Formats: sequence, C-alpha cells, structure tokens
Amino acid sequence: MALRLPRLSRSQWILGLAALVLVGLLHQGWTRMTRPWGSQAVVFDAADQTCGASGELRYCIYRAKQGANGDVLYHLHGRGLDERIWNDDTYLTAMLQAQWRDRGTPPPTVVSLSYGPDWLLTPAGQRPQSGLLDDMMRRLPGIEARTGTPRRRMLMGESMGGLNVLIAGLSEPQAFDRIAALCPGVYVDSPFGTLTSMRAAIERTGADPERAFAIWWLARTYLADEAEWRRVSPLSLIERAGPDHPALYLSNGLYDAFGNYEGIRMLADRAAKLGVRTEWHPLYGGHCATDITSLAKFLTD
Repeated sequence: MALRLPRLSRSQWILGLAALVLVGLLHQGWTRMTRPWGSQAVVFDAADQTCGASGELRYCIYRAKQGANGDVLYHLHGRGLDERIWNDDTYLTAMLQAQWRDRGTPPPTVVSLSYGPDWLLTPAGQRPQSGLLDDMMRRLPGIEARTGTPRRRMLMGESMGGLNVLIAGLSEPQAFDRIAALCPGVYVDSPFGTLTSMRAAIERTGADPERAFAIWWLARTYLADEAEWRRVSPLSLIERAGPDHPALYLSNGLYDAFGNYEGIRMLADRAAKLGVRTEWHPLYGGHCATDITSLAKFLTD
C-alpha cells in the first residue's frame, strides 16, 4: 500500500517556508557572531620592501630600518602565500622582526622568493614542472647583484617552504651557511608507497587525511617515481652530511595536522649523529608553532 503524505494548505506552506528562512537567518547570524572578530596583530617596524622578478621567480628584498648585518636570508614561504608575506603583521615573520628590534640586533637582509602558491624545489627530472632547484640556484647571483655579496647566505622556510629550504640547503651545502626549517614536510613514508602504508602513516602521525592527500598530490606533481623522491627526501639527503654542512635549526609542533613531527624528529636525530650542528625545537602545539626567540638568535648569532 502506497504511503500517502498529508496535503498542506497554502498557509501551512508559507508558515513552513518562513520558519526555514528564520532558522537560516539565525544560523547565519550566530555563525557571524561566533567567528573571530579580528586578528592579533604584531607591533613591529616593517622593513623597506623592493620587489622584482627573474624569469618565473618572483622576489621581494626587505631591509630593516635599523640597518643590516651583511648577511642575506632567503625566505621560502608556505603553501598559499607569496613573496610579500614578510611584512604581514599577523604572521610569524613580523614577530621575528619585532624580536630583532627589541634585542637591538641588526638583522640580515631578507629576500623572500616565490614560484607561486604551490611549488617544490626539485632538480630536473621527468616531470615538466621539475627543475625549480636548478632555476633558483642560477638566479641567486642576479638577485645578489641588488643585495650585495652576502657575508653569510642563509635559508629559512615554513611548511612547504621548510621542505624547500632543506632540499636546497642539503643538495647545495657549499652555497649556504645556515638552514632554518620550520614545520617542514619531512616524511618517513614515500608518496610512491602503497595506500596501506599511507593509511598507516596517517594513523600513526595523527595527520589530517585531506592535508595528507594534498602533500601526496604536490609530491607527485613534481616527482615521477621513487628514485626522484629519494633525491629530494631530507631523510635521504642528510646521509651525505657531516660537520662541514650548514647548521640546522629544526622545529615542529607535536600535533601537526600534516603529520610532520615524526619525520623532522628523525631528521634532527640523524643530523646530530652525523656531526651537523643542529638545534631541535620540539614544541607543544600545532602546525608551524614556532619559538621566535631561539629562531631570531639562530639567524643572527
């Protein structure tokens, strides 16, 4: 027997529709009321900014108002950001500048680099997107014609940028003096492993599955196979390191939604055993929680 639904009068339909509209408006109003009303801004002195481009590489040169110490710090940003992030008053880079100001420390000249919102520094390989590492290294002398020859050349990056500075600094150790990698995407498991191993890694590290898939997709965009992955994996690159390699500053939050903590802890342990000057800062926090005080000191001492 077919189920018969009661017929509603026109007035009942109107009342029902009005109730739905009212619920929607209340929900929208509550959502707006309970979302953050603003951002905690950093009180800092913004650096003077000059931007340019070299081929596909975009860059901004930042010079602090209190002067510079003769070093050049190349900053490689995280996903979704760009070369203009250094002077953002809600970002960790503003806190770093405030720290240098408050300590009365002349900082390095900062050059923030970008190939777009998502990119991976890889040597030339089978993928058409590969080769950005070679391209960046070729373009640094042209940028330094504008900054002046550095006393020391350093690298700093967070998240995607943290992985990129490790790839660059460990692949070209003769070119850099110090590497600060914050919450970098360092993984024990290969993006060319099985789905079973990927699932186990997500469970083991507490990574957010959606973010883990984003990293998997990014890696496979720039790398063709396992052999190419091993050429850029920091856990593989560190095996060539020794006391003459650039000093490392590594930090990561325990509850990193990208599941980075496991890999970066292993990298720090292996680097120290191989004699690399290593600072390891495990933090109680989420993705890109950063100890600004020790980072500022590492980049200027």
